[in-house]
Amino acid sequence: MLSKRIIAVARGRGLLHAKHVQGAVAPTLARGWDVASVYARQAKFHSSSLLKAETVKVPQMAESITEGTLKTWSKQVGDTVAVDEEVATIETDKIDVSVNAPQSGKIVKLLAEEEDTVTVGQDLFIIEPGEAGESAAPPPPKEEQTTDASKPKDATEPADQQVDKAPPAPPAPSQSDKQSGGVSQDKPKESKKEAKEESSKKEKKSDKEKESKSAAERPTAGNRGETRVKMSRMRLRISERLKESQNAAASLTTFNEIDMSSLMEMRKKYKDAVLKEHDVKFGFMSAFAKACTLALKEIPAANASIEGDEIVYRDYVDLSVAVATPKGLVTPVVRNAESMGFIDIEKEIAALGKKARDGKLTLEDMAGGTFTISNGGVFGSLYGTPIINLPQAAVLGMHAIKEKPVVVNGQIVIRPIMVVALTYDHRLLDGREAVTFLVKVRDYLEDPRKMLLAA
Repeated sequence: MLSKRIIAVARGRGLLHAKHVQGAVAPTLARGWDVASVYARQAKFHSSSLLKAETVKVPQMAESITEGTLKTWSKQVGDTVAVDEEVATIETDKIDVSVNAPQSGKIVKLLAEEEDTVTVGQDLFIIEPGEAGESAAPPPPKEEQTTDASKPKDATEPADQQVDKAPPAPPAPSQSDKQSGGVSQDKPKESKKEAKEESSKKEKKSDKEKESKSAAERPTAGNRGETRVKMSRMRLRISERLKESQNAAASLTTFNEIDMSSLMEMRKKYKDAVLKEHDVKFGFMSAFAKACTLALKEIPAANASIEGDEIVYRDYVDLSVAVATPKGLVTPVVRNAESMGFIDIEKEIAALGKKARDGKLTLEDMAGGTFTISNGGVFGSLYGTPIINLPQAAVLGMHAIKEKPVVVNGQIVIRPIMVVALTYDHRLLDGREAVTFLVKVRDYLEDPRKMLLAA
C-alpha cells in the first residue's frame, strides 16, 4: 500500500505531465488518486525511484578508534525515526558513540546484533525514507473460519443424503442383565485383608509426601549463585592503562595534612553570593585546582612528561579531573587552568562532570592533560595512594575532612583536617621536589589569600 507522501508526489507529477499532453485536460488534485495515477504511469513514475532505501554505515569515531561494540539498538525493525534521532549506541574503549538516522523514515533491516564488534564503515542498518511517525497499513481483517459442524445444512441437499446427527441409541441389555434385573452379578467382593493393605499403602504415600514437602520448605544454607558479565571496552581499557602505569612509572607517594579552617570559612561566607550571581556552586575543587596550578609553575617537573629519551616541559596546565561514572573512571580536562579564576574553574568542572555522568563526553574532552586531581573524599576515603595517569608525572589525591586535635600556638585545638597524597613518577621528580610541591599546595590552601598575591 502506497504512503500518503508517494500519492501526493504522484498527483503532482500527473498534473505536470498532463499539461504537456495535447488535448488533455489537467486534472485537479481533488479528483483523487484514481485520475492522478494514470498520469503518474504515463510519466513513468515509480515509488521506488522516489524513495530509495538507504544503508547507514558505522560512522567515523576518531583517528585512533577503528572498531567498537554495538551495545544497544534504540529502534527495531518497523519503527519510524525522525532526522538525527538515535538508532544505536556503539561503545568504544574511551566514549560511547550514538548512531543517528540521516533522514526521517522507517527501519527496515538491522545488519548487526547487540554485542557484535563493528568496524568503521561497516553496514549497520537500512532505513526507508518516509514521514516520521507514519504508521504502516493495518493488516486485512482475518476471515472468521467456521467449521463444518457450525455451518447450517444446505437447503438444496436431497432428503435422502441428509444425515441425522442424533446421538446413537444405548446398547441393548444382555440376557444375563435381564435375568438379574439389570444389575451385573460379575463384580467381585473385596475382602477385609485387601482393604487393610490398600489403606496402609495410602498412609505410607501420604507420609512420603509430607516428608518431601517439609524438605522443600527447609531453608538452604545460603545462596551460592554466580553471575558472569563481559567486561565493557571502557573497563578493559581502564585496566590496561592502570596496569601500564604501575609497570612503567617509578611510583612513589608522599602525604601531608591541610588545615581546612580558612578555606571552609571563605566558602561559607561567599558560596550563596557565588551561586546567586554566577549560578554555580562554590566548592573546594576550584581552590585545589588553583593551588596546584600555582605550585606547578614553581615545580615545572611535576607538569612534565617523558617522551622517548626526552623530558617535555609545558608552560600551560591542562588539569585532568577524575570523575566516577557508572561505566568507569574518566578524566575530562580543564584546558589552560592556569589562566582561570575560581569561578571559571568551578563552571568548567561542573560542565564536564555533567557531560561525564550523562555519557556525552567526547574524545576532545579527555585528550591530553598534564596533571590530575582525584577527589576520593566525596566517597569518604581517609587515606589513599592514587595511580599516575600516564604520561603525566604526578597526581594529587584529596580525601575526607575529619576533625582532629592539633597544636596551634602551643594550644591543643580541634581543626578540620584533610590528608592529601601526591603520587609522583620518581624518574621525573625527586623526593625534594615532590615534597616541596605538596607543601606549597598546603600553604596556599591554609591561607587562600596567598593565591591572590601569587597570581
